[in-house]
Amino acid sequence: MSAQRDTATGRPEGRTAVVVGGGLAGTTAALVLADAGLRVTLVEARPRLGGLAFSFRRGELTVDNGQHVFLRCCTAYQWFLDRIAARDLVTLQSRLDVPVLDVATGRLGRLSRAGLPVPLHLASSLARYPHLGLRERASVGRAALALRGLDLDDPALDTTDFASWLAARGQSPRTIEALWDLVGVATLNATAADASLGLAAKVFKTGLLSDPGAADIGWAAAPLGDLHDGRARTALDTAGVRTLLRARTTGIKAAADGGWQVDVETGPGRGQQLDADTVVLAVPQRETHGLLPEGAVHDPEKLLRIGTAPILNVHVIYDRQVLGQPFLAALGTPVQWVFDRTVSSGLTGGGQYLAVSQSAVQDEIDLPVAELRARYLPELERLLPAARGAGIRDFFVTRERTATFAPTPGVGALRPGPVTRAPGLFLAGGWTATGWPATMESAVRSGLHASREALSALGIGMPFDNGALEAA
Repeated sequence: MSAQRDTATGRPEGRTAVVVGGGLAGTTAALVLADAGLRVTLVEARPRLGGLAFSFRRGELTVDNGQHVFLRCCTAYQWFLDRIAARDLVTLQSRLDVPVLDVATGRLGRLSRAGLPVPLHLASSLARYPHLGLRERASVGRAALALRGLDLDDPALDTTDFASWLAARGQSPRTIEALWDLVGVATLNATAADASLGLAAKVFKTGLLSDPGAADIGWAAAPLGDLHDGRARTALDTAGVRTLLRARTTGIKAAADGGWQVDVETGPGRGQQLDADTVVLAVPQRETHGLLPEGAVHDPEKLLRIGTAPILNVHVIYDRQVLGQPFLAALGTPVQWVFDRTVSSGLTGGGQYLAVSQSAVQDEIDLPVAELRARYLPELERLLPAARGAGIRDFFVTRERTATFAPTPGVGALRPGPVTRAPGLFLAGGWTATGWPATMESAVRSGLHASREALSALGIGMPFDNGALEAA
């Protein structure tokens, strides 16, 4: 996309922006800036958009690298789906319903909601939850009320671990395992012992204690690549965004005449320099650290102290149906959550494709495939009787060793906001200070925050009213 040049400065006419990173954060920022009238170039090192929520081909199947879900309270991500015209590619429960099977006892319970005000919407489900005793179920209600009373803006919450807070409020190890960690590990990518109370409180207050329908679960009914790459790329093209794929950003420096110069490598021995009034850096924290100009943030070493946490996905293709519902949570087994991905992957021929999503698995992320197969296939047979004797058409794993930032106590003090000390340079990414753990919601929110600040610095308003997004 060529642009006419201002005769005085030689820079492109009109406001220009470069967004570095084509994940959800960068795509969001690029769309908002373009909608506000800026001339935007999006630079992504990979051959696709979507960041760590993507798909790839394996034979005749389209495989998601990992199972991603969202909740009804994830208003920013749902705005993103609408903006890229992908609402038709997701499923959202009409009412929360999570089947939970304890392999040790064989008992199936459900976490569900009724059509009652908070917190009564969960009372009936909790009263019938078979994986906790009567006294434990009563203690959950008291802890939930205490949780609801926490101030999410209190910085002290960031210095406390969630498990200690729960134990101090009468939560037994079994209660933490069968309820709090069942939800928390999947959303925080950490057990309660390793999670900041501030982030845990954000998850549970927003998801379970803000609105009766807040925790209703949504997931992609099509491959993630159809959403975050295909539909997103169409939306970017329509908005006039120039998208450079397989383009690695190697440097960002202030231009002598104002604005920024972004150096991009587009192939061996090939590169170009992009001029911009505004730059949004929407890449992981370590990459951000390497690209930040000197003095752009106070104590840039903080970014390197934000740890990472892995997610492992075990993919099994059976020769027949072994799971009769969209997903299942498990207790008493290493298996955490199992999802049916048969239709979305394009599998035909009467079999079933299951994805086992394993969060906070630092001790398993590098195990050989053969060892993971020997570990998980018997566990799936314990969990799903129909899998016993079923043929295995395929077994493979996907590993994201740095899937999320680690939500450890103290991480909140390390997460930077979108504004830097360098005028016209802004930060985005799920790891920045959105108040949320590392989720698709956090990534989109960060893109909204960064683009809003960038537009404000240019004296331009947001191209839409985002008050509803900021409320959640």
